[in-house]
Amino acid sequence: MIDTLRLGAEEAKGLLERKEISGAELFAAYLDAIGERDPELHCYLHVCEDPGGDGIPIAIKDVIGTRGIPTTAGSKILDGYVPVYDATVITRCKEHGLRVLGKTNTDEFAMGSSTENSAFGPSRNPWDPTRVPGGSGGGSAAAVSAGLAPWALGSDTGGSIKQPSALCGNVGLRPTYGTVSRYGVVAFASSLDQVGPVARSVRDCAYLYSILAGRDHCDTTTVELPEPVRLPQDGDLKGLRIGVPRELNEHEAIDPGVRDAVRRAVELCAQLGAEVGECSLPRSVEFGLPCYYLVAPAEASSNLARYDGVRFGYRSPHADDRLEMYTRTREEGFGDEPKRRILVGTYALSAGYYDAYYGQAQKVRTVIAREHADAFERFDALVTPTSPTVAFELGGKTADPLAMYACDLLTIPSCMAGLPGLNVPVGLSEGLPVGLQLIGPQFAENTLFRIGHALERTIGFDMVPERLR
Repeated sequence: MIDTLRLGAEEAKGLLERKEISGAELFAAYLDAIGERDPELHCYLHVCEDPGGDGIPIAIKDVIGTRGIPTTAGSKILDGYVPVYDATVITRCKEHGLRVLGKTNTDEFAMGSSTENSAFGPSRNPWDPTRVPGGSGGGSAAAVSAGLAPWALGSDTGGSIKQPSALCGNVGLRPTYGTVSRYGVVAFASSLDQVGPVARSVRDCAYLYSILAGRDHCDTTTVELPEPVRLPQDGDLKGLRIGVPRELNEHEAIDPGVRDAVRRAVELCAQLGAEVGECSLPRSVEFGLPCYYLVAPAEASSNLARYDGVRFGYRSPHADDRLEMYTRTREEGFGDEPKRRILVGTYALSAGYYDAYYGQAQKVRTVIAREHADAFERFDALVTPTSPTVAFELGGKTADPLAMYACDLLTIPSCMAGLPGLNVPVGLSEGLPVGLQLIGPQFAENTLFRIGHALERTIGFDMVPERLR
């Protein structure tokens, strides 16, 4: 009997190498778990048959192109679309023997913080199915948390790997921008989108990142890593300097239970030998959210213009001519959130407003990047809560888009600066997981893995939801 609720990728790899189980048995165990628990949680939009082989199964967020497997981006406008090629990250996973379990639910075109914007219905949090799993990658995070996959791929634009990982109680990495190829990934905001791993442990996360990272000739924004990815080993944090940004740890939006859990983890860093000090990122906090919601919608309005009913995906049957077909296809195919962001983005790029909005936002983005760079002259990593709250109730914020946008208040600034961020679960509040966000300078993933692993090992957080134990 394979207990998928507690089986990580590293342990699964060991079982396969020692031939204690076969690849078919492992894949079947996850299919059985999906059949048992996914009807309640709705993590998957498509489940695959066993492709054969002896590799570790993996779940894929449904914005990542998979040859021969439907890729919908959680949208009606791509319902039925089946790519004819794999994204580079899928190719690399397959080269390492990983086998696709299925495609996980997502907010439409990765636009959201709760996975409630999916055209195919929301996913639910394994810790409490009346609550959201976060977003946009709530399907991937919930699948790993519920034992429906040993690890998964997500994508992160403003926090869509880190935030759902925090709400579901697992480890999630948003890599340095440019270290992982975006080729074959459905585009939202091209200067922000980045694929990354969701896993049950920091070591699993590091291992999957090592598979994904590196230059890709199909994506000219990618770079070679300056050093190999290292799996973290047991040890202390001596010699490391960890900064605590005042504005990102004392913000009024942060729940007391979240603040207390993160504070205890920061104290633990000091006990493990790190030098802990306070710093300040005032402009990043003040301007991060409005800057993001100009840059990201502007790029989305350009990227989503390709969905016109001509080349792929949904085409409205209610049109008499080409122009009406374009209009009706988009009206019927896009949900409310993509429409909202397309309108905001088109306005920000329009003649007479470009310099005042999009152009100004790009200048502010540079200010945010410089402010982080100044902090990293003193510190090796920064520590904040990942989400200001624990998982909130389904439907709790859907009527107020601004309240939903504020869920990413703490994750957005570092994303705007193109920096890596790692979520590590550090405790519970109200019986729900609390995530700690580790932020590093560019290419500092190994440092984040070291800190995250030390905290993980010392805290001993049980990632299995209490209701499933």
